[in-house]
Amino acid sequence: MTKQTNGYFTEENSIDVVINSMSDECEPRLKEVISVIVRKLHEAVKEIEPTQDEWMNAILFLTKTGHKTDDWRQEFILLSDVLGVSMLVDAINSRRPNGASENTVLGPFHLEDVPSLEMGANISLDGKGEPMFVSGRILDVEGRPISGAKIDIWQANEDGFYDVQQKGIQPDFNLRGVFTTGDDGRYFFKSAKPKYYPIPDDGPVGALLAALGRHPYRPAHFHYIIQKKGFQTLTTHLFDPDDAYIHSDAVFGVKESLMAEFKRIDNAQKITEHGFNQPYYEVVYDFVLARSR
Repeated sequence: MTKQTNGYFTEENSIDVVINSMSDECEPRLKEVISVIVRKLHEAVKEIEPTQDEWMNAILFLTKTGHKTDDWRQEFILLSDVLGVSMLVDAINSRRPNGASENTVLGPFHLEDVPSLEMGANISLDGKGEPMFVSGRILDVEGRPISGAKIDIWQANEDGFYDVQQKGIQPDFNLRGVFTTGDDGRYFFKSAKPKYYPIPDDGPVGALLAALGRHPYRPAHFHYIIQKKGFQTLTTHLFDPDDAYIHSDAVFGVKESLMAEFKRIDNAQKITEHGFNQPYYEVVYDFVLARSR
């Protein structure tokens, strides 16, 4: 390792001294990343001028965040979410041409190996909640239908819980399904109207939200992952624009283009046509995929 001459640390030259301590043999990308982090962190400390007690409280907060993290709970991801960092990283890595549908965060409740279903199936296995009929098309940016697109869908129930949060209460794979489009690019399925729900707020991140005067809620939404060879994978949501938390999503995941009207249908003929025995909600939304880079 190359010996470094760092100079003596002072308040004025702290950034240069720390950055210069890295060896010339350091992997270039690592050196670039750590240099930026050091620079921004030192700039923040110089602007804030924290007391020793305040800095110790920051250290203890991060310690508690680590203690809350285990195989089932990732408190650091939650911290990244509520600070908007997760959405910013997603936005940087999901830039798409005009006309293509926007990405948003994956969320913690996606499952692999969800059963494939026949188009039009009802993903509400327990039949609870207000019925919904969701449909639309998968298109390319020129407006042409995409055949053979795989659509992975999941959502929370009427009480704001995913099936994995209520083992033994909800059936396995409740409100989940995988569908594949035909030549017309159309998709459609039956479900139950989702509801807003809180992110886990029983840990240090929840305490931080409370201290900031922020709530922990996400507005009602459907999750989608749409994949087709030759196209960029789309990980996104559909949001209810009338939800109470649509303008204050705790993880900043809402995008205006991803709002879809949740329209109540009372027409007896349409109720019968879609196989319901009561009024239902209808959502119609087309997704547009961008070609692979």
